[in-house]
Amino acid sequence: MRVKWIQTCQEVTAVFLLIFVLAACGSKVNESNYAKIEIDMTEEQVRTLLGAPTESSSINVAGVSGTSLKWVSKEGTINVQFLNGKVKAKAFSKPSGTK
Repeated sequence: MRVKWIQTCQEVTAVFLLIFVLAACGSKVNESNYAKIEIDMTEEQVRTLLGAPTESSSINVAGVSGTSLKWVSKEGTINVQFLNGKVKAKAFSKPSGTK
């Protein structure tokens, strides 16, 4: 029984260590990845680059669809606007108090 408990503790410790290491790898939301976003990229390409957005909103009027996606991390915020599924505008901002 004691051996099984020790093995379980080791497994739990390994899982927490893996989570910590993955979190330490850094966010995809940074200036380097922002620079890779190009006008006319698809929404899928941007999601592949940055991962799931923090916020999103969409509108569809007379057959024209617009989507705004936002990714937020401690390194900054990336906003991307799509028109009919393609990048038309983008912006990067650093958190206040950073240079």
